[in-house]
Amino acid sequence: MANSTFYPTYFMLVGIPGLEHEHIWISIPFCIIYVLALLGNLMVMVVILMSPRLHQPMFIFLSMLAFNDSLLSTSIAPKILSIFWFNIRAISFSGCLLQMFFIHSFTSIESGFLLSMAYDRYIAIYKPLLYNSIITIRLITRLVIVFVVRAVVLVGPCLVLISRFPAFKTNIIAHSYCEHMAVVKLAAADIRVNSILGLLVAFTILGVDLLFILLSYTMIFIAVFHLPSKSARLKAFNTCTPHMCVFLSFYSMAIFSFLSHRYGKKIPPYVHIIFSDSYLLVPPMLNPLIYGIKTTLAARRPGRS
Repeated sequence: MANSTFYPTYFMLVGIPGLEHEHIWISIPFCIIYVLALLGNLMVMVVILMSPRLHQPMFIFLSMLAFNDSLLSTSIAPKILSIFWFNIRAISFSGCLLQMFFIHSFTSIESGFLLSMAYDRYIAIYKPLLYNSIITIRLITRLVIVFVVRAVVLVGPCLVLISRFPAFKTNIIAHSYCEHMAVVKLAAADIRVNSILGLLVAFTILGVDLLFILLSYTMIFIAVFHLPSKSARLKAFNTCTPHMCVFLSFYSMAIFSFLSHRYGKKIPPYVHIIFSDSYLLVPPMLNPLIYGIKTTLAARRPGRS
């Protein structure tokens, strides 16, 4: 339908454009990553739940991150694998919007949890005597509510605008999941508002959160360098290292995927799609690997980590 417009009842996901003949082989690492992500995050949640010593704010944040990672990877992996294995490419219009909502909402919440964990480490190192009075269950509950509401308020309007497009040029999405701009570009209408809103949402979530995370770690490093003993400095760095690895892996992949989708016209489509898929699947797999040993060791010994 190159010369006509219509309103689709469903979309067709291509998978990885240009590599359709390699889908069965590409599915192997994707499946392994997804299984490892689910098992790893489940293990982290179970260990924290079953260990009273870990019922502390830092590990509560970690368990929520693991839960969110499980949901994030599940919102994308089953559909991708159904394309790779069974060539099931169709997804209903409402199903596409629902997948888009979950993916972008869980990504937003993930960013919020990483910000909370950076703040938690900042208070633990910069104001240790006030830690228990500042980082409370009440504060954690309020933060979770704020992050969920923020995700709904920012992502929801993007979906509403897409549903109000009068027509589309095609229903074929050159992607393996319903990514916001990949769907918006199919519309036979002015998409400037959607594009600006997408940039605003990305800046509000990734940009602002990353700015405050960097500020938190800057303050942490300043405090660490002023600690009196070398052993105290090493202990503080060891406490923060897993957090830094997690947020670096998440934000570096997120920023590259976001910028390449809008400005990387010279990047082959299959490279962009593979990277976009990896950005949503690899961090949920890495996070339990990075935190797993620390969590298990903390569960086996008394005292606060």
